[in-house]
Amino acid sequence: MLRRDGAADALFAALDGIDRLVLLGDSLELRNRPVSEVLEASQPFFRALGEALDGRPLVIVAGNHDHALVERWLARRQGALALEQRIKPKKASDLAAALAAQLGSADVEFAYPGVWLREDVYATHGHYLDVHITVPTFERIAIATSARLALDTRGGRWNDVHSPDDYEALLAPVYAWSYAAAQSGRPGKGPAGGAAVSAWRTLRAGRAGGLRTQALVAGFPLAVAALNAAGLGPLRSELSGGALRRAGLIAMSEVVERLKIRARHVIFGHTHRAGILERDVAAEWLTPNGVQLHNTGSWVFSQTFLAAGNSQSPYWPGSATLIDNGAPPQLLRLLADRPAGELSAARSG
Repeated sequence: MLRRDGAADALFAALDGIDRLVLLGDSLELRNRPVSEVLEASQPFFRALGEALDGRPLVIVAGNHDHALVERWLARRQGALALEQRIKPKKASDLAAALAAQLGSADVEFAYPGVWLREDVYATHGHYLDVHITVPTFERIAIATSARLALDTRGGRWNDVHSPDDYEALLAPVYAWSYAAAQSGRPGKGPAGGAAVSAWRTLRAGRAGGLRTQALVAGFPLAVAALNAAGLGPLRSELSGGALRRAGLIAMSEVVERLKIRARHVIFGHTHRAGILERDVAAEWLTPNGVQLHNTGSWVFSQTFLAAGNSQSPYWPGSATLIDNGAPPQLLRLLADRPAGELSAARSG
């Protein structure tokens, strides 16, 4: 959305009175094209963001699409990876330093895999949940396949993880592969999300589609069963909106429990589904130990996940989470008043 006219202005206006801004992952799309092109495209926004912050702190958390921001630091670090590691741009990577330079006078720091925003509030991008999610996405299958091929899983499951280092061992190879493919100028559709969205749209069409679509829909449960039989599960073939929401929340709950995140509130993004919303089932957003989950949503406009351009959709872009004193995290819908046509239109000029 930040390439559309006026969308960034809503974010900049919301910074009035804010002490610190946290970008919670996937600030750069590094899976579609070479880094030089990405930095050229990102410069106008980040230069304007740096001016809007006017010297105030900015914390950037790496996600799965911009994992390369911290890969050099991860490879060279000593000791176990904690829940929060603060990293100066030059130590994170050359890419991180280049991004920080675009932000001008902003006080930039990187954090990984997450950041404590308050004693009772922890925030992370949320990509660790892909290890546990039961939705058969391309990335989820690639993670399981990579783990079974490259890691010693004798005597245990491929997804038996209990620390940030365990998660990185499963995820980092897949991220490095997709990043390298993008640098070659020949990125795959799967890691970038295009193929996954197209497949999801086709499967959701069901019987309303043509013969080819109907055949794909009929064969999908069999394909999922074959993946489970191959030891890449557990996966499920249900792809309704409710199933996707529940799968993401259950998977994130698993991450919180396995990492023993002792917080009252945990904020994540990754799934692009904002919440908790008033019409949501509150119990779905609690972990077994009572940690309240929150999702920031995203700034991506996707017709596939938006119902008839409805701004009340949990996938409507332009949301953020406000952390204010001792109050619970508050979801802000900064683009809720913008019509779908304005948000989906290409930037002028």
